[in-house]
Amino acid sequence: MTVPILLVTGFLGAGKTTFINALLQDSAGLRIAAIVNDFGSINIDAALLETATDEVIGLKNGCICCSLQGDLLRTLRTVLREGEPDLIVIEASGVADPQGIMSALMDPVLWQAARLDTVLCLVDAEDVSRDIGRWEDPLWKSQVAGADIVQLSKVESCEGAVEALATRLHAMGKPAVFGQDGTTLAIRDLIGRAHPRSVSGAAPVIDSGRFATLEWTHDAPVSMPKFQRLIGTEAGVVRAKGFLSFHEKPGETLLFQLVGRRATLAPADRDQKGCGLVLIGEADAFDPEATRRRMDAALIEG
Repeated sequence: MTVPILLVTGFLGAGKTTFINALLQDSAGLRIAAIVNDFGSINIDAALLETATDEVIGLKNGCICCSLQGDLLRTLRTVLREGEPDLIVIEASGVADPQGIMSALMDPVLWQAARLDTVLCLVDAEDVSRDIGRWEDPLWKSQVAGADIVQLSKVESCEGAVEALATRLHAMGKPAVFGQDGTTLAIRDLIGRAHPRSVSGAAPVIDSGRFATLEWTHDAPVSMPKFQRLIGTEAGVVRAKGFLSFHEKPGETLLFQLVGRRATLAPADRDQKGCGLVLIGEADAFDPEATRRRMDAALIEG
């Protein structure tokens, strides 16, 4: 039996991990292996999925559209050797161009055991409604172009504009656009579509060097007011995610997420005494080391 692969892509903060978590929680009896690519050495997304499926493998410190292609193929072979899942779900980093991942998955040896079935792109309706420049972003356009299915996310705040977004995506050659009403397709409706695959003549893969990343850790709780003041002033950060503990919330671990200027803190089912945070920004606007110094000074030394 050839195991189908579902590749989930989307720009930074589009909601890929949330989407995959929902799929895994409603797996319809399928045995699913998940492979997660975090752009950084702290594997936040893999940790968030660990409670939803028995097999989660994290690929760290790079992007599987370019530097980690070999790791991806080795990981897939390990998954297939150690057991035969009904489905493999790959979550690409938000900085990944799916053309490079699709090219790696065309490996003729791999195709004897596992085959790319469906590419799904999460499109953040709030983001593309607020930031009109996103429609001309080369990476975002490549992510959409490579998709068989487009799933809209965060439509709740875009009432009245969602149908226009879907129409615009249709005009980009995407007939399969779902989620206008806030729902998602069932997992069995995402696979078995047998899309023809070809990467010959494809545009060059967009390198993730456009982005800079900072992994910040501390082995103790920090001040919540100081963290909130600091994170609101960091220029150039487009995405941040991590597990934090605060003096003001003893014994609790919180999941911090930032997309653009929208930040949230939510309880995390995780026993952690310190902090681990990944910040990603445009390399020409975000200085990771300067941010590290400010965070150390305010949260550790302050």
